[in-house]
Amino acid sequence: MGKLDALQEYVGRDLGAGDWFEVTQESINKFADATGDHQWIHLDQERAAQGPFGGTIAHGFLTLSLVVTLPGGKPLPVPSGVKMGINYGLDRVRFIAPVPAGSRIRARRRLVEVKEGEGFGQMKTEVTIELEGSDKPACVAETISRFYY
Repeated sequence: MGKLDALQEYVGRDLGAGDWFEVTQESINKFADATGDHQWIHLDQERAAQGPFGGTIAHGFLTLSLVVTLPGGKPLPVPSGVKMGINYGLDRVRFIAPVPAGSRIRARRRLVEVKEGEGFGQMKTEVTIELEGSDKPACVAETISRFYY
């Protein structure tokens, strides 16, 4: 019996969505300062009000950075013997709809793949960042997580 057998039954399943999270102008400003991306569409509220989105919007990479920390539905079982987990990478990232300052987003997860390597396990999860009140998601990304035994 493999260490990842408990996860295999979740492959292909919608794990549900987490709680709503407000993306504030303050968090957008802090992200701009942390990354050096001070484009007006993110920071200048007066100019952005006249722009294509009617106000400031979050950086796409701010939204993407939240795929890891936003809770998303049913927690998965942790394989036995795990000593450490890491964010290994991303596949297929798309920014579909802008996230206006003050709007709320949440993560919906679906386990795509689980596989074992020598001394580690790996899982790929599709994370959809839903935007409250929108038919379109803000972002869809496949995250790859590794855990070492």
